[in-house]
Amino acid sequence: MAVPFRRTSKTKKRMRRTHLKKTLGAVTSCPKCGASIKPHRACTKCGNYKNENVLKIEEEK
Repeated sequence: MAVPFRRTSKTKKRMRRTHLKKTLGAVTSCPKCGASIKPHRACTKCGNYKNENVLKIEEEK
């Protein structure tokens, strides 16, 4: 098996990996309460999905 003639420098290694960064997923806002939620999921703050109450959320006092 072939062995590299020279060691790969930190700069070269990091330049090669510049495209391997994490990206933020899609985020939308709830039309009822305005909380940030992922698309096509029920809101964890108010429990609504497509203008229907699908989760029973107890409010903190």
